[in-house]
Amino acid sequence: MCSRGKKSSAEAEALGRSVGGFSCKIHVLTDALGYPLRFILTPGQTADITPAKTLVGSIALQALLADKAYDSQDFIDYLHEHQIEALIPSRSNAREPRTYDKVRYQERHLIECFFGKIKHYRRVFSRFDKKAQNFRAFLHFVAVLIWTR
Repeated sequence: MCSRGKKSSAEAEALGRSVGGFSCKIHVLTDALGYPLRFILTPGQTADITPAKTLVGSIALQALLADKAYDSQDFIDYLHEHQIEALIPSRSNAREPRTYDKVRYQERHLIECFFGKIKHYRRVFSRFDKKAQNFRAFLHFVAVLIWTR
């Protein structure tokens, strides 16, 4: 029981079942240099597209580089409404594949490099924290360390 008499649900703490077991997903928005701007935690079974609008909302963007998991016509329309260029490849089963700048898309490796950097911290890759707010706070701490390198 929590101190207030309520049990904390696994979903409220961003914990859930996925293929790899009991886990959570870290969704990150980075700038053009690979520095983190925003974190969102979701349970492990949550699709990547679910928090996408929240992740990019209220931040001025010119373009968004994302992988095929973010290929949703609803999300692409949202980006176009906000004058954000979508550099998102179409899924392999798309009926009408979308064109995108493949040279600029190669810069997406910066987000993968960022995940590599944060996984140097044992507390991030193994998530010992039961509470999502504690885990998110440590992610912000690691982000500050990366920003100040």
